[in-house]
Amino acid sequence: MKKTTIIGIAGGTASGKTTIANKVYEASKPFGSVAYIKLDDYYKDLTYLEQEFGQAINFDHPDAYDSKRLVEDLLKLKSGKTIYKPTYDFVTARRMDNSEKITPSNIIIVEGIMVLAIPIIRELLDIKVYVETPDDIRFIRRLERDIENRGRSVQSVIKQYLSTVRPMHITFVEPSKAFANIIIPEGGLNEVAIDVLVARIQQLLQNGQNE
Repeated sequence: MKKTTIIGIAGGTASGKTTIANKVYEASKPFGSVAYIKLDDYYKDLTYLEQEFGQAINFDHPDAYDSKRLVEDLLKLKSGKTIYKPTYDFVTARRMDNSEKITPSNIIIVEGIMVLAIPIIRELLDIKVYVETPDDIRFIRRLERDIENRGRSVQSVIKQYLSTVRPMHITFVEPSKAFANIIIPEGGLNEVAIDVLVARIQQLLQNGQNE
């Protein structure tokens, strides 16, 4: 039986993590079953808070995530159990009522800015990836994404970026690069790095199958 390989993909906001995760997800399918989990879906449930207070929450701090539940879910998947992952709505900034069924898989991809910064998550990872993209490129991407897909205004995006996103990146995200096994510059455009990562996944799965 093949072992479960958990891959963590981290990096700053709008660095290209999702692009990398999707490409690795597709490229890994020939080697085994693959599950893809976004850390953002594990934001703590704030539905009991008033909207005004919710706006003041620092969503870019490690404490904003229900890390304990994610760890429990990952351990269940490794032990062969199915989980029902929470889902998150960025437009309303609330956890949604519906959950997503995730079955045990040979490969589990966990993607999010704090994946390497939160110790209890990092300890479960077999491969640790950090996606590195220049700050100005990341800010422009985030500005476009939040306006087009999340109904935000330019002013609100800039305010959040300066008040929490940038400081938390400097404090938590950027230092977590030191824990990475693989650092991918240029985000999803770096096809060579993606090929190297997929080759490593294949090797791990083959070794696990032969144990």
